[in-house]
This record gives sequence, C-alpha cells and structure tokens, in this order.
Amino acid sequence: MMTDGVLTQEGNFTSLCPNGSKWVWEGFGECAQDARDMASVYLGLLSILCFMVSSLPQYYSSCKTGNMDSALSIWFLLLWLGGDTCNLVGSFLADQLPLQTYTAVYYVIADLAMLAMYLYYKILNKMLDSRRVLHVVGVACVLGFTTGLAPLPGLGAQHEVVPSGFRGRALLSTSDVSHIKTFTTKEIIGFSIGSVSSVLYLFSRLPQMYTNFKRKSTEGVSFFLFALVILGNSMYGLSVLLKNPDEGQGEKSYMIHHLPWLIGSLGTLSLDLIICFQFLIYRKAKLEVDGGRGETTPLIGS
Repeated sequence: MMTDGVLTQEGNFTSLCPNGSKWVWEGFGECAQDARDMASVYLGLLSILCFMVSSLPQYYSSCKTGNMDSALSIWFLLLWLGGDTCNLVGSFLADQLPLQTYTAVYYVIADLAMLAMYLYYKILNKMLDSRRVLHVVGVACVLGFTTGLAPLPGLGAQHEVVPSGFRGRALLSTSDVSHIKTFTTKEIIGFSIGSVSSVLYLFSRLPQMYTNFKRKSTEGVSFFLFALVILGNSMYGLSVLLKNPDEGQGEKSYMIHHLPWLIGSLGTLSLDLIICFQFLIYRKAKLEVDGGRGETTPLIGS
C-alpha cells in the first residue's frame, strides 16, 4: 500500500515489489525490478568483495617486510578511518541504499584492523628487545579495536535498514519527477556527515603521496591495495549510478541526495591513480639503480 510515496507494511512481496527479485528483497530490503536494478546490486556486491580482499595484500607485505610503520602514513590511515566512520554514520542518517550501509560497516572494521597492525609494527620496531611485551601489546590492540566495534551505530541499526515493507529510498520519493525533494532534518545531518566523509577521503591520499615522494620508494606498500580499492570504488560508484530512482523521483533529485557518496568513491580515483603511477616511477628508478650497480661492480675483486 502506498502512502505519501512510502510503501507501508501491508501486503506481501508481490504487492510491495511486483516483478522484483525475491532474494534481493529478503536479503537487502531493496526492490530490484529490472536489469538496471540487478546490475546495481551485483556491482555493489562485487565492490564489497574487492574491499574485503584489498587489505590482504597489505597485510602480507607488512608481515614480509616488517616496515609498515615507515611505508604507510599514519595520517593516511587516520583520515581514511575518519572518512569511513563519517560514511557509515552519514549513510545511515541519510537513508542510503542498504548495500552502501553494509559496505560502510566493513570499511570501518578493515580500517581498525589495519590501524592496529600499524601500531603493532610501530611499537615492535621501536622496542626490539622487549618482544614478549610487544606481542602482548599487539594482541591487546587488535582485541581492543575489535571489541570497540560493538557500539557502532550502523551495526545496531541494521534492523532498520532491512524493512518488513519496502523502504529502500522511499523517503526520497516525490510526486513531481523534476522537483528536488526538500531534505528532512535527519537527511541534512546525514548529507553533511557524508560530505565531510568525501573530503576526508580526498585528503587521506595526500599524506601517503607525500610519504612515497619523500622516501622515493613505495617499498612496504602493496600495489594491489590501491588497485583493488580503485576497482572497488569504481563498482561502488557505478552501483549507485545504475540504481533506478524510486517511483515519482527524478534522476536529478536522486543524484543530489547521493552526491557526497559519489564524490567520495569516484572522486578519489584520480588520486589513487597517482599513487599507482608512483609505484611505476619508483620501481623503474630502483631497477635502473640496481642495473647500474651491477654494471659497475668488478667481476673479480681486487
């Protein structure tokens, strides 16, 4: 039943989401009725997969080299965590797509795990003589960050994201397709926090770019971390763009309500590409230096 553009809880799946995908409805609370909606869902799921595995190469590189504290910028990690936290809170308050909220929850978990590993190697490399104490501190940091995830608002509020009746983006529906719906107080707060998130995402890359430039090296930083983040952000942005606006809502209104999240995902691609370019430059420079040393090294020692 439709009331002021919002579907109520009355009726079954067929009446609330005619011709829709039942597994998408039951799993994510979204009404995917055509190929465009399904493409949005699949891209969203693939983006989550990319972000899930993106941290693994960095974990491996850090364990192999042991110089994570010098390879990665602490400001890069902190700004990234701040952006993901604002993204989570903003997605929840601005009533974004359920997949956006689920992805934001994983962002925060992955950031906290990487920050915990950074602190572990930071302490480990400063106090090599106290290995037993350091391992205890490292485990305590990981357990502390993991335990701290419990009060996250997004985790406790997921029951509101998956509705018994169709919500999705129903709160953004309008009767005039060309009209941009006025933001509610909750949406204004969420939009503002989402805007802060996009700014933090953009600024988070700058410290890492400077660290790479200062060291003239990307050793200890995983190339696949940024490659998979680029792929994940591309799919995330496309999943938002492909989603059909709700009935009665125009494309313009939909784009404006999702603008901070689009900037946060697609806007960081150019900076991530610059970091990938740094990998190529410094790798080439290292090969030239190594090659030059090999040519000048005497074949027979004097």
